[in-house]
Amino acid sequence: MQGRLKLKGQILTYLIYPFVMAVVLLFVGVWITVADPHGGSIVLSIAIGYIILTVVMYLYNQKLVIQEMIQFAMDYAQVQKKLLDDMVLPYILMDQDGNILWKDHVFSELMKRESDKTICEFFPEITKEKLQDEQVTEIHVNYNNEYYRVVLNRMTTEGMFENMKVIEIEQKDCMIALYMINETRQKILEREQKEQKLVVGHIYVDNYEEVLQSVEDVRGSILSALIDRKINKFVNNMNGIVKKLEKDKYFIVFQNKYLDALRSDKFSIVDEIKQVNLGNEMQVTISVGIGIGSTDFEELSNYSRAAMDLALGRGGDQAVVKDGENIYYYGGKTRLVEKNTRVKARVKAHAIREIMETKEQVLIMGHQMGDSDSLGSAFGIYKAASVLGKKAHIIVNEITASIRPMIQRFEESGEYAKDMFIQSDAALNYLNADTLVVVVDVNKPSRTECPELLKKTDQVIVLDHHRQTSEVIENTLLAYIEPYASSACEMVAEILQYFQDGIKLKPMEADAMYAGIVIDTNNFVQKTGVRTFEAAAFLRRHGADVVRVKMMFRESFQEYKRRVEAVSRADIFMNCFAITVCDADGVDSPTVLGAQVANELLEINGIEASFVLTAYKGKIYVSARSIDKVNVQLVMERMGGGGHMNMAGVQIEGGNLDEVKMNLIETVRMMRKENII
Repeated sequence: MQGRLKLKGQILTYLIYPFVMAVVLLFVGVWITVADPHGGSIVLSIAIGYIILTVVMYLYNQKLVIQEMIQFAMDYAQVQKKLLDDMVLPYILMDQDGNILWKDHVFSELMKRESDKTICEFFPEITKEKLQDEQVTEIHVNYNNEYYRVVLNRMTTEGMFENMKVIEIEQKDCMIALYMINETRQKILEREQKEQKLVVGHIYVDNYEEVLQSVEDVRGSILSALIDRKINKFVNNMNGIVKKLEKDKYFIVFQNKYLDALRSDKFSIVDEIKQVNLGNEMQVTISVGIGIGSTDFEELSNYSRAAMDLALGRGGDQAVVKDGENIYYYGGKTRLVEKNTRVKARVKAHAIREIMETKEQVLIMGHQMGDSDSLGSAFGIYKAASVLGKKAHIIVNEITASIRPMIQRFEESGEYAKDMFIQSDAALNYLNADTLVVVVDVNKPSRTECPELLKKTDQVIVLDHHRQTSEVIENTLLAYIEPYASSACEMVAEILQYFQDGIKLKPMEADAMYAGIVIDTNNFVQKTGVRTFEAAAFLRRHGADVVRVKMMFRESFQEYKRRVEAVSRADIFMNCFAITVCDADGVDSPTVLGAQVANELLEINGIEASFVLTAYKGKIYVSARSIDKVNVQLVMERMGGGGHMNMAGVQIEGGNLDEVKMNLIETVRMMRKENII
């Protein structure tokens, strides 16, 4: 220590105070001496003696006080050191690079005295970047199966250690005090609480009636018992409760700790139930709806029902987990089986008629960049409204080459109102309390021709054949979504047969709806069933002409050339997937052309699925097609789109073709590796 130690502050004031009193006493003595020399001499003698005593005491006490303060500081430092050493929390001091400068014995015991390691080597969660980031004050780490909350307290070294001769510390650096709080018990309790939460679910047998009809009557009860046994065993293995609500519906409750196992094996019960066989020609399939993410049992039940509605809306044979706003899908790899009964179509037709009769006008819209199916089904609903004497309008924003011949034919016929076709802006002006909005061939609000229309009304009917996703049109009066149907035109054709007795379509109306079926089934090759041909026969009886429809779909030489070029430069990956890029320059309907290219690629031997990318108006459109084995809908959903098992697509904003292509290939590889497709 250089120089002389001196007191200052309040202690110095306290020691100097007697000097002040001595000076006052001296002045008093002088004043008394003037009046009384004898008395004043006595007072002056006392004042001088007091001054001498004060000086002696100051010199003595100053040294004593300094010594006592130094001793106290040393003892206090020892107390602090002992407190740090005896602290039950692991505590260290380190620099910004994680080098440990000092540690208490708890940390030493915890780390088994490996003093040559940095804190980053002990805990990979603590990186140098986090140590230098002043915003990071807490980090959660795991060490030897123990969970710790690490608290960081940064202290600048500026102005400190200036006189140290052994250690040199840069003034811009800082020291970090780190202590660890063991929260293992808390984590265990949190995990136990989470595991003990109840999960509510529903299980429906998708094709109960159809399966029983495919076996002899005597075996029907046995088959039903086997299904019951399979589902009861599945729930009992989770120590859960199952209640049979109806012959084909079950309500289940189990603990949340079993849910991770169900997710990891992709809800194997969905595949196991198909093994139930007593000579039935049709496999038994089930749908599972699970609700989690709430402590309210009523809300959990609502989540479960919403999940089940999604599972059924996507064609069944899958499990759906609804966790609050998040939706997770499992299964759905089986080809959809057409239901032979038309009861549902008849019920929906009567419900649509009742709703439409209460409205003054109808606004009809399909999806953006409409195709033959969306426009054809819109014509069918337009016909239904006309039969009831209701004013109707079809919303079409962009007339593509695929639908231009149809629209021109209707406009040139002179048999329809001039405002039959309107755009979104005009549709918003038509909207009022007595307006019904009918959405066809799409169930995603963001993909409709006028999403704003759906936000301003709840008088909505949805008719679609695409599988549902988590994005749905909410607050609908009626939603008729049948993923097994080949097209929206097929569904509308069935509805018209029950909508009113003796309904008669005009040839151009029948042509438009027939064209929608032809396009969506790829000339009756894909996704066709008995009801598809029955709907086509109904349209043929009303004047649909195959030749006229064929003439409407003839393509230009430029489009044919682009299609051939896209097929010729296709790449094959994983020996069974084809992918190519379709040039949209000079093509009126690039998305339709992309779908045609995808269909042609399936004609190649060994190809299980095809993907065609088309860049158009700032977006990249992907058309995905498959024959039987691969569910391309799951692939497109992973990328933000949707569709059917064999026909799906996605629209991607921004990006470029090469990036989307590589992302698509990696997505397919990952999903095949995970056995999802």
